[in-house]
Amino acid sequence: MKILVNLFHPHIDQSNVNKAWLAALEKKGGISINRVYEQYTDWEIDVEREQSLLLKHDRIVFQHPFYWYSTPPLMKKWLDDVLTYAWAYGPGGTQLVGKEWVSAISAGGPADAYQAGGYNNFSMSELIKPLQQTANLIGMDFLPAFILHGAVQVTPEEIQQSALDYLQHISNEALNPKVKLKKLLDEMEQEGTVLNS
Repeated sequence: MKILVNLFHPHIDQSNVNKAWLAALEKKGGISINRVYEQYTDWEIDVEREQSLLLKHDRIVFQHPFYWYSTPPLMKKWLDDVLTYAWAYGPGGTQLVGKEWVSAISAGGPADAYQAGGYNNFSMSELIKPLQQTANLIGMDFLPAFILHGAVQVTPEEIQQSALDYLQHISNEALNPKVKLKKLLDEMEQEGTVLNS
């Protein structure tokens, strides 16, 4: 499985969390890293380059901080520019069908703020529905997100643990429920288990 991390952080040097995640990615190796804010300081996105990167990978990770219940602005522009009609969706737009989408998000607020009755009223799963629907529209499998809550208050030890957890999350082939289910069914078949309805 070839993994591409599209890193969208406008101030990576100021982010202890995203810097640690990036350092863990670099140390692990074998994962392609696309530092989009560094690549496009002028915001002129090379659509062919970005589409080529997507085609070469199976799992696409979108790493970013949570900005106003959404993505950083360059990520929104990237989605608008790169996921083109007749390439990613619409007639003939099947280039990304079957690829996997994983969101990796750092959020400043604590986890209990993201729920009904909490400060932000909605769960993170509800707030990232536009990303999930984008993945659905272009035929990608939207996999469980990796989310670190309370990014402004975490300790250095918690940040380092989150970096290890992040690597494990995005590298886990069974993160895809289709893969996980197939593995379970294969194991059950080998054991001779019969499903009764």
